[in-house]
Amino acid sequence: MSINIDAWINEYQKAVENKFGNRIWFIGLQGSYGRGEATEQSDIDMVLILDNISIEDLKAYSDILDTLPERSKACGFISGKEELFSWEPSDLFQFYYDTVPIKGSLDILLNYIQRDDIRRAIHIGACNVYHICVHNLVHEKSLDILKAIYKSAVFILQAIAFYETGKYERQKSTLQSLLKPKDQNILQSGIELKEKDQISKEEFDKLSELMLKWASKWIQRCKKAEYC
Repeated sequence: MSINIDAWINEYQKAVENKFGNRIWFIGLQGSYGRGEATEQSDIDMVLILDNISIEDLKAYSDILDTLPERSKACGFISGKEELFSWEPSDLFQFYYDTVPIKGSLDILLNYIQRDDIRRAIHIGACNVYHICVHNLVHEKSLDILKAIYKSAVFILQAIAFYETGKYERQKSTLQSLLKPKDQNILQSGIELKEKDQISKEEFDKLSELMLKWASKWIQRCKKAEYC
């Protein structure tokens, strides 16, 4: 059953405003619904930033979500405002550009994000992808993990495109045009892989090798002084 996301968000907003009132600093939407790429399997990634949060606030927030339809799909990020302002800047880059504002603005976060933070986002992302890819090849040999690796690579590709062109694209269809051929190949391979329920061992090994080499290239490139 498809979700009327606008109606769901309206119900969500009313519920959190009724509970937290003027303590709310920001409400936003992330993920596939924010990009306009949602499927029936997609989660609803909500962002809620309060003046501060306590364990009681988190329990209350969980109770609110329990009252909403499609509870199993509700996820996302909740934080206090000062914690967000003190967050690792390389994470803030992706957080800012991947979030669709519903109430309030995240524009103040741009004061905390420098060009080198974007390079570091690429570097850290590539390191994580490399590590998980190696682990999966040796130990898990899981198609689901391989799909998750390619999904994670999209965020790195968005950062690469922004670093090199100054443009951030949420949607994969428009992201392609900002990428160089080898990066385009990773994006397209991930798009195709997402639609497959099973693959041969040969294809699994081929896609793993492709990701491993790509991540290795970016790990080394980001470390070099000339990529700045």
